[in-house]
Amino acid sequence: MQKTGLVVTAHPGDFVWRAGGAIALHAAKGYRMRIVCLSFGERGESQWAWKQAGVSLAEVKNQRRGEAERAAAILGAEIEFFDAGDYPLRTTPDMLDRLIDIYRELKPAFVLTHSLEDPYNVDHPEATRFAQEARIVAQAAGHKPDPDRAYAAPPVFLFEPHQPEQCNFKPNVILNIDDAWETKRRAFEVLAAQKHLWDYYTRVALNRGVQGGRNSGRAMTYGEAYQRIFPQIVEELA
Repeated sequence: MQKTGLVVTAHPGDFVWRAGGAIALHAAKGYRMRIVCLSFGERGESQWAWKQAGVSLAEVKNQRRGEAERAAAILGAEIEFFDAGDYPLRTTPDMLDRLIDIYRELKPAFVLTHSLEDPYNVDHPEATRFAQEARIVAQAAGHKPDPDRAYAAPPVFLFEPHQPEQCNFKPNVILNIDDAWETKRRAFEVLAAQKHLWDYYTRVALNRGVQGGRNSGRAMTYGEAYQRIFPQIVEELA
């Protein structure tokens, strides 16, 4: 069976800045990558879009949707929008039910989502809480019972927040994204509403690349940092 990966993101830019390398890298390896984008980032994540006088909320949402679809296509991923709104992000029981179904249908080998804390943006930990709730309920045999269903809860990797120290983010995984960097950078440049972040996240990738090289002893230029929620189970330590 084709391996799969799931990304649950609060806003369109988040999956590009924080996990674009992982998405592109695994897509190139043959994984089916699915992005669940909970909002269009229409209120708080679209600074440049609102600089046009008289622009409407619907127009901003449409612009951000188009950007997110193009960025996902560049990275090699499918994308589904829940339109939960942002600032604040508010999910519904129907949205939860849909995400549970996605877990069960996709059977992801891993899940990528936001940090557990973020005092600067409450939408981010809310997306993580939502992703975690769906992962937990998807394991419940009594939720939409199906005796033929096989499901194993996947490992969850938290991607790097904008200000990691204030979010208690402690990365214990650094992914080498050298082979995917040019693809990730092209996806950056689709996000015209947040072009002030292009160079910032290039520097983040370079910094994590240095750390990855120092911790592995292998040549590496670009990296993405992740924090595992659950223990990794191994047969040997080497």
